[in-house]
Amino acid sequence: MSVSLYTSRVVLNTLGVSDYGTYNLVGGVVTLFSFFNAAMSSATQRFLSFEIGQNNFIRLKQVFNATLNIHIGIGLLILILAETVGLWFVNNRLNIPVERMEAVNWVFQFSIFTFLIGVIQVPYNAMLIAHEKMNVYAILSIVEVFFKLLIVYLLVLSPIDKLKTYSGLIFVVTFIVALLYKIYCKRKFDESKYQFYYEKGLYKTLISYSGWNLFGNIASVVRAEGSNVMLNIFFGTLLNAAYGITLQIQGAVSLFVTNFQTAVNPQIIKKYAAGNLEESKKLIFQSSKFSYFLMFIIVCPIIFNIDFILKIWLKTAPEYTALFVCLCLIDLLINCISGPLMTGVLATGNIKWYHIIIGSLTFLNLPVSYFLLKIYSHPEIIFKVSISINILSLLFRLFFLKKLMGLNVKYFFYEVLLPIIGVSIGVVGCMFIITQYIILRNELLNVIFLSSCSIVISILLIWTISLSKLEKVYIINLIKTKLK
Repeated sequence: MSVSLYTSRVVLNTLGVSDYGTYNLVGGVVTLFSFFNAAMSSATQRFLSFEIGQNNFIRLKQVFNATLNIHIGIGLLILILAETVGLWFVNNRLNIPVERMEAVNWVFQFSIFTFLIGVIQVPYNAMLIAHEKMNVYAILSIVEVFFKLLIVYLLVLSPIDKLKTYSGLIFVVTFIVALLYKIYCKRKFDESKYQFYYEKGLYKTLISYSGWNLFGNIASVVRAEGSNVMLNIFFGTLLNAAYGITLQIQGAVSLFVTNFQTAVNPQIIKKYAAGNLEESKKLIFQSSKFSYFLMFIIVCPIIFNIDFILKIWLKTAPEYTALFVCLCLIDLLINCISGPLMTGVLATGNIKWYHIIIGSLTFLNLPVSYFLLKIYSHPEIIFKVSISINILSLLFRLFFLKKLMGLNVKYFFYEVLLPIIGVSIGVVGCMFIITQYIILRNELLNVIFLSSCSIVISILLIWTISLSKLEKVYIINLIKTKLK
């Protein structure tokens, strides 16, 4: 996270606000086509974990080869769409200065091929996670981050157009990291050695499952990247820079919970595949609660010190950045609760109506935001609409899990949601009182003081009102074991 935030600052200063906004906007157009890949990615992860849970390693190899073939097909489809519809949209519909169009087209081409590498890499990532090789996953993630740190150094030295250089270096790093994933998987897992395999029934099952995933993922991608395009249409590239910075912070901060849930998700699916339904539900409850608290401990100090953080980090942040970041982090907290619920639904395989309902709600982000922007012209509206719809989606996810897995919604409310609400209100209330009566003259000391207060109060309230006796005993024993 530290390296990611540092590199974002240097890239922003080196490219300039307008070019930074342009890079995020043009790269976002390519990402618009990612719904095909995103749909198949979750299917790949689910089916690989499911076969491991059933100890069927022959079928595991067949599933891997089938998913790799499908991802190659998806890559070719995205390439065609990006080079036709995408290229036309970039050159004819985006609000970009004429003198930067040549650089923009370079960025677009590099973004396409960077994305294609990511598409082919998915089955290898999924195999690594399904086998729960989290130590290797962590090492490769850290290698990728430090490669991006090297990019910053090279970007500053480069005499070539900075925007072209940055997009080209990102492509090179993506290629190297993807190669490392492939080499490791081929050496350690026999089932990841490619061998063309075709079975109509298996392909039909994978594509059918992905088809319903497709609708939900189209909605998610359109919401995220459509919001970026909408900001460009209403306000220009300067707010695209603020949006890009917000996404950088969101991505860096969410790594904590994303990697936590990455480790938990295969277990939820494996336990369901093995018939341990109660254990699977218990894991969903615990990971929803702990995901939120893990994120909350990190998010609170950022929100209460956002102006100082942006001043130190970026020197001069684009307008609306502080407000965007705060609202985005609140949205992220809600999604932390939903993550394990989504995995639970995917584990059952009965996802048709889930994606129809949740996808339809997600789609509402754009028309509702567009309508409100036409009336009020306040850019933060896109985040407020997203927060409202995510809360509604959380309730619908609980309904689906009740139907598909027999999840007790009332128990979930008392065991997960009520402690979350209690801790959140308690911490925010205490911090509000502290900020009203205690303000240190030195800004840095004030930030350290407020952050320390936020973390200590959060941990105390989590311990006292949200953890069960068994959870407290487990944590105490774990600490004792580590100290020995």
